[in-house]
Amino acid sequence: MPDPLAPLFEALESINNELTAFAARLARLENSGSIPGGSRKDGGDAAGAVEGHRVAGAPVVWHRIEDEEARAALWAEFTSWVIQMADTYELTTEQLPHSCWWEHGSVVAELTALWTGWESSYGNEEDAAAGPYLWHDAWSRAVERIGRMWLGECTNGYHQQKSRTMWGTDPAYRQKVLQAGAPGGRSAPVPKAA
Repeated sequence: MPDPLAPLFEALESINNELTAFAARLARLENSGSIPGGSRKDGGDAAGAVEGHRVAGAPVVWHRIEDEEARAALWAEFTSWVIQMADTYELTTEQLPHSCWWEHGSVVAELTALWTGWESSYGNEEDAAAGPYLWHDAWSRAVERIGRMWLGECTNGYHQQKSRTMWGTDPAYRQKVLQAGAPGGRSAPVPKAA
């Protein structure tokens, strides 16, 4: 029998996603100076920064943070959160390898999204309690995904590099894909290298 509350939870999740996106967009507009009174004073490019401080819940894109001190401070805050969550939710090394989670870009990206979602869900005092519930649902699904990202390679207490080819380091590969063109059409013109 289908859950009679499923449509309600889907609607709440949709509303929460829209509000979160709206809040992030508003923060970006304020930070860019597009909204009066919201101009940036720190001169940096840390996502969601206002007067040198990051807005809780603002998206974080690690490679776009050019200010080394801001990145180090944000990384320390993020790391503390990961450790706290790992202890709070009693994560095993099969769920999040203790010795090397930070060495896996996809895991850091997943955990960063969970962190900013947690800040948004728990930092909004006006939320009608749907945010924390939806965050826990996202946490559950993410922990399952994270556990699959290693395929068991890093769960024995040491880091095991995956055997893979880096896609972005081969210009010939990029040219080959561009020459193939988009699906369903003729080959796209290949842009010339500058």
